[in-house]
Amino acid sequence: MTDYSLDLASLLASRLCHDMLSPVGALTNGLELLADEKDPEMRKRCFELLEQSAKISADKLKFFRLAFGAAGGFGENVAVEEAKSLVDALAANNARVTINWALGVASLPKPAIKVLLNFALLGMEALVRGGTLDIGAESRGGASEIVVRASGPRIAFDKAIGQALEGELGEDGLTSRNAAAFMLYQIAARQGGGLQFALSEEALVLGAVLPES
Repeated sequence: MTDYSLDLASLLASRLCHDMLSPVGALTNGLELLADEKDPEMRKRCFELLEQSAKISADKLKFFRLAFGAAGGFGENVAVEEAKSLVDALAANNARVTINWALGVASLPKPAIKVLLNFALLGMEALVRGGTLDIGAESRGGASEIVVRASGPRIAFDKAIGQALEGELGEDGLTSRNAAAFMLYQIAARQGGGLQFALSEEALVLGAVLPES
């Protein structure tokens, strides 16, 4: 593994730790409150908060395991329904985001699934005031085609993430926020495919075409 690959892996790990810090911290706080609380109703509330935090933690770990890691094996197809369930679980804690699915295929190669999951995550993060996330995937002409459209009252999208998706971000510009986007660029390049995005005040559209052979 090259030093550059190690840097990318470290940044992805940093991103994972950052996203897990809040729900895991909530678990710790809940346990501390539970240890000191004597009131039955308050203890019941503590247990509810612990259960919620545990579910959020598990949902995020399952999502990142496939989005960043080696879940599902190498070079294998992954059921699109599995990716859908992971995205739906991640979005379940944000009532302001509505997700619509248009899936024309039962499974996709693992690289395409990784792109779909990370596109969905970028779309959710762009909807800082809520909105709609439309996700579509199909296999056509020997290639996986993925599109994600995030639309809402305000769209937030870091310019450096767009540069990373296009492979125009230098090594010195990599951060934990854009490392996943650069990983997607590498996946697309390795597959002989391409990524694209379009940003306006109303929407962020992310697209990918990845040859399957």
